[in-house]
Amino acid sequence: MDFKKITSHAKEYGFIFQSSEIYDGLAAVYDYGQNGAALKNNIKNYWWKAMVQSHEEIVGIDSAIFMHPKTWKASGHVDVFNDPLIDNKDSKKRYRADVLIEEFMDKLETKAEKEIKKARKRFGDSFDREVFVSTNERVKGYYNRRDESASRLATAMKDNDLEDLRKHIEDLEIACPVSGSRNWTDVRQFNLMFSTQLGNIAGEEGKLYLRPETAQGIFVNFLNVAKTSRQRIPFGIAQIGKAFRNEIIARQFIFRMREFEQMEMQFFVRPGDELKWYEHWKEERMRWHLALGTPKERFRFHEHDNLAHYANAAVDIHYQFPFGFKELEGIHSRTDFDLRSHEELSGRKMQYYDPELEKSYIPYVVETSIGLDRMFLSQLSESLQEETVPDASGKESQRIVMKLHPILAPVKCAVLPLVKNKPELTEKARKMFDDLKYVVDCQYDEKDAIGRRYRRQDAVGTPWCVTVDFDTLTDDTVTLRDRDTLQQKRVSVEEVKTTLRSGVDLETTLRSI
Repeated sequence: MDFKKITSHAKEYGFIFQSSEIYDGLAAVYDYGQNGAALKNNIKNYWWKAMVQSHEEIVGIDSAIFMHPKTWKASGHVDVFNDPLIDNKDSKKRYRADVLIEEFMDKLETKAEKEIKKARKRFGDSFDREVFVSTNERVKGYYNRRDESASRLATAMKDNDLEDLRKHIEDLEIACPVSGSRNWTDVRQFNLMFSTQLGNIAGEEGKLYLRPETAQGIFVNFLNVAKTSRQRIPFGIAQIGKAFRNEIIARQFIFRMREFEQMEMQFFVRPGDELKWYEHWKEERMRWHLALGTPKERFRFHEHDNLAHYANAAVDIHYQFPFGFKELEGIHSRTDFDLRSHEELSGRKMQYYDPELEKSYIPYVVETSIGLDRMFLSQLSESLQEETVPDASGKESQRIVMKLHPILAPVKCAVLPLVKNKPELTEKARKMFDDLKYVVDCQYDEKDAIGRRYRRQDAVGTPWCVTVDFDTLTDDTVTLRDRDTLQQKRVSVEEVKTTLRSGVDLETTLRSI
């Protein structure tokens, strides 16, 4: 669906609001409404149960947002947590230099894909993508230019070559999206951490940072957790929490924000075993995404061209958002960089005694890190659809529906009296709602015609609607409507409970991962 329609739908139906909207908002900061908060919590719950409850060797913690300033010196964030910034002299707009180049590369790929799509339509079932890509000069040119740009960008970022970044932008003839001008400033580095003061202490001594990632709270607690949980390597520590980054330019709705939430797990392994576990977590994390029913072709692995200073292997899981394939989750082999750095700066040993090997060592770490807000946006993008369906009279009509997996849906069931002005129906429906609300997240709705109420529930992703009518008063049965199939069947109240319990049961989904 068109991205503007997704953002509009998110506000209209209580998923996401602009923060401080009555004061014209705060750029790249958003509030989650009643349905958004419920969907977000359901995503958290799915991740936590899959990551912690389903793994005997993984435990969860909740570390503080504020940490000792030396934490960020040891992690490298004070010195190297920068983005390359460039300004357009005519529009006065500021951009990330690497993102401008990446967006140019995306355009090349889009052009290639359009040629491939036209060829597939022309040749039909006989179309061979690999042969076409390898023989069509125009498509080869697009991909070769993209790959050359990717290699050059990776080298410049690795070497911190700001001059070549600027020259790269000039060579590609990239123009400012606002002014159309190619009048660029030099590229300079911009540190992304927010800073504040501790109490009434001014200056560097009282300087604190809002954490730019949640991983360091896990690393500094590694020994505490190892001792108190009695875990043996390999084992993991998981956490869900807020992080903050002073992004140069935050856009694409909640895809890139200054205040966001991460779901991370750090898996501690013996040195030398890290790449084996890296491959394991790549595959398991992909299965987690696919278990929600999202088509496999909507995902792809993207190997890093430019490794972070702490990593010896890194891959992203990309999801096909309406604005292209973008990073959803990262899996990184972080080596022993973090624990070793904290040991050196703190003077405290960060070593684990391995009873099997009968020696101590600093463990290596494999990380899985997913942005909760990006996961939220991927589910909005994937589930929101426009359909032509028959209405009550049999005529075709349009509906907007969110086909969320039932375990994620903000409301699982809506109880609807057939009409509002019949006390015997509303009383019966209210009684049923009061019963079902202890079974699943439930909603009562009696306003407007029944068809309009169905459409309202479709728009927020409610999987089932229960309609109480005059037959209910005599035989205690109701009409159960399925959101996706539109099938309506007459069932008893107990059958409703059975359907709801089985439909939102996490066990089947967790076992499939």
